[in-house]
Amino acid sequence: MSVTTLIVPGLHGSDGEHWQAHWRRDHPHAVLVEQADWSNPEADRWLATLEAAVAAHPHALIIAHSLGSVLTARLARSRVAPLVGAALLVAPADINRTAGLHKRSYEFGIMPRDSLPFPALVVASRDDIYMPFDKVRALATAWGSPLHDLGYAGHINIVSGFGRWPAGYALAAGLVNCPDAATA
Repeated sequence: MSVTTLIVPGLHGSDGEHWQAHWRRDHPHAVLVEQADWSNPEADRWLATLEAAVAAHPHALIIAHSLGSVLTARLARSRVAPLVGAALLVAPADINRTAGLHKRSYEFGIMPRDSLPFPALVVASRDDIYMPFDKVRALATAWGSPLHDLGYAGHINIVSGFGRWPAGYALAAGLVNCPDAATA
């Protein structure tokens, strides 16, 4: 895939054997959207960093995970939204939970629910501890994005067995090859 991909991790980043780290190594046109502090998400600062990356790489494909998916959805109201090529939104985290597993992510504001003005695909698991499946289904509908059900795959991270994830590459390629993926 020769399209620039912007890798947008969630809380604590995605180093080591995380599938996003593999993506960066496997795809020469992948660019990490580096946040100043991966363990202390600040919604406005993180959004400004993502907006700058989108402006620097117009029409890039965003590959987001967990809190990064929520951050990417915030681009719906951004001036740079027309510059986004497409987005693969993997395992969005429910930042509106009252009892959080990672308190910092739940201080990230309210969940964006605006329809996304760019093609996107939400990828989710039926047993993700950070987002109940019925909520992610409703969120995908609000975002105007199809939902790809991975079955019982946890949070789609290292703990749930996702190191290198070739099936994710195929999902992203489908977004790039289908410009109107948001209505598929």
